[in-house]
Amino acid sequence: MRKLTYYVAVSIDGFIAGPGGEFDRFLFEGDHAAGIGEKYRGTAPTELAERAGLPIEGGPFDTVLMGWNTYAVGLPELPSPYRHFRQVVFTRGHEAPTGSDDVEFTDRDPVEVVRELKAEDGKGIWLCGGGALAAVLRDEIDRLALKRNPVLFGDGIPLFEGRDYAPADFRPTGITSYESGVVLEEYVRG
Repeated sequence: MRKLTYYVAVSIDGFIAGPGGEFDRFLFEGDHAAGIGEKYRGTAPTELAERAGLPIEGGPFDTVLMGWNTYAVGLPELPSPYRHFRQVVFTRGHEAPTGSDDVEFTDRDPVEVVRELKAEDGKGIWLCGGGALAAVLRDEIDRLALKRNPVLFGDGIPLFEGRDYAPADFRPTGITSYESGVVLEEYVRG
């Protein structure tokens, strides 16, 4: 069965974006970039990876899930941000933009969709954001891969929106610290 991994950048205080949805304080360059980029190969948007000469094949995922707000970060320039993956965007009320023919937009229950995806053959499934979608899918998340950045936002979009869910145990499988200050924390549901 395929696994769902919530792989995301996060601040020390647990936010995946600031109060206005900004994430420009996260470190995109530094000694962490090569190691994390190789381990999670293919997680850069296709066009950006091609321009930078980054490999997109051979990574752990073949499907990416996003909420509308995460998807919309790249609009209008990147209407199909991860062309090398199957792309599923959960939305209730937004129309598919021009150029997004290979993106699946759905208003279906995310839990049902994820369970169907897990039952299919293929590589891992990457949940790349956002916090509201992660909260809905919390019981379906098999792995966490957190790129903990050495910044405090104080407020913003939390890793998991809302607090009305049951506790869940995860056990660490790896913690890698980089001189840049970024720490890759990896966990499996335990």
